[in-house]
Amino acid sequence: MCSQLLRVAFDPEPLRRARGVALRASEPPGATHSVTLSPSLCLAKHLPFWNLKYVIMAKFRRRTCIILSLFILFIFSLMMGLKMLRPNKATFGDPFGLELLPELHQQTHLGKNLDSQNNDKINSETNIKNLKSVEITLKPSKASEPYLEELRPLNYYLHVFYYSWYGNPQFDGKYIHWNHPILKHWDPRITKNYPQGKHNPPDDIGSSFYPELGIYSSRDPSVIETHMKQMYSASIGVLALSWYPPGTNDENGENTDDLVPTILDKAHKYNLKVTFHIEPYSNRDDQNMYKNVKYIIDKYGNHPAFYRYQTKTGNSLPMFYIYDSYITKPEKWANLLTTTGSQSIRNSPYDGLFIALLVESKHRYDILQGGFDGIYTYFATNGFTYGSSYENWAGLKFFCDQFNLLFIPSVGPGYIDTSIRPWNAQNTRNRISGKYYETALGAALHAHPSVISITSFNEWHEGTQIEKAVPKRTSNTVYLDYRPHKPSLYLELTRKWSEKYSKERAAYAFDHELPLS
Repeated sequence: MCSQLLRVAFDPEPLRRARGVALRASEPPGATHSVTLSPSLCLAKHLPFWNLKYVIMAKFRRRTCIILSLFILFIFSLMMGLKMLRPNKATFGDPFGLELLPELHQQTHLGKNLDSQNNDKINSETNIKNLKSVEITLKPSKASEPYLEELRPLNYYLHVFYYSWYGNPQFDGKYIHWNHPILKHWDPRITKNYPQGKHNPPDDIGSSFYPELGIYSSRDPSVIETHMKQMYSASIGVLALSWYPPGTNDENGENTDDLVPTILDKAHKYNLKVTFHIEPYSNRDDQNMYKNVKYIIDKYGNHPAFYRYQTKTGNSLPMFYIYDSYITKPEKWANLLTTTGSQSIRNSPYDGLFIALLVESKHRYDILQGGFDGIYTYFATNGFTYGSSYENWAGLKFFCDQFNLLFIPSVGPGYIDTSIRPWNAQNTRNRISGKYYETALGAALHAHPSVISITSFNEWHEGTQIEKAVPKRTSNTVYLDYRPHKPSLYLELTRKWSEKYSKERAAYAFDHELPLS
């Protein structure tokens, strides 16, 4: 019967060998043994001996597979249990190798925290259209800004010149400023040796660098927001907005006064302040300057982002940078900026701090005669003018102290304008991977200035931008970039020096001005 136990006589050596058991030396070869077989092997009595051997081995393998399967199931269950207990911010949660790509790592963690309002998104279709012919162009890394809450307070004594004159077909119906014309030299014999005409965006633009945001429009709310984030990340407290009165504009652009409310709103979101960099509009004089200052203060003066500088006397006054102030005679400025002037704004609701551009040494006395409150140097080219030469800053600071003027040196990351002035290569200043910028900042701090201005955030034509730029190559042009560093290099350097300036200024200026409220 199959249910009975069977006893079989056989030679044990093949079975022991098959199960890894050695034959004992005390057992003579050919000795027979009896073995008890379970009912599961009841059919073995009808099988030859070697078939019995294979049945036993098959059972062993089946048992081994079952044990192994149970072990794998146990390990899997254990891992699932640990995953359920894993905290949201566990350090081992990133995919393998992600730590080798720090910018991608940042994008994974920071992208969720950036503002993503629908009306502020950069149109990805436009970016693709603008860049589809690019051979080497890095994708924008919008999430590369640091966490806003991790940054220290802004430095309201650090100002940056900002330009809102750029346009593209999506927002403006055409390209503006990116298609800047190539400017002629005043000597026709030199002009004929260089290209003529305009640049042809999106691949050919009036810049030696290419912006990370692509050929953007200054009317794009998401672009404005991204710019404010970048300034915030750099610990810049004030942007000096390039401004033309309503109905006027520079010769290559259009009026942008209608953008001021949006810029103020976006700036306020990041605790930034806005001051005005008044450009040399047509027929600028004391009379229309009075009207324009009144217009700015009446229309924008009550906005929380409108910048006011507090002096040691406790006055809180708007500040106006006046570009190319020297082209108007000092007597005209005196009409506006002295208490006895015919168009005087002094001691009125429209009083302010008016900062003149100093180019030549002799301008110091014109500035005094005109009734200005301070000087700035604007140009980012060391040695290009008397005012932009670092070696003269200590003397200019001494002059300003003598006459109770604000001294505001302008620093820049470099200079190259050969995309629009191909004949001006002698004034190019190489960035040297940030060393040029840090040298300028060090020279400015050494002079103990009232304010430091940066030329510029986004003057792409002259290559003075600290905005993010990326590598790009076309069939005709290889654009400059910030490699081997990240596109955020100059924002990071600005933040480092902003914090340094804030500490040093607190030590030497405590009795000069009160902190900004």
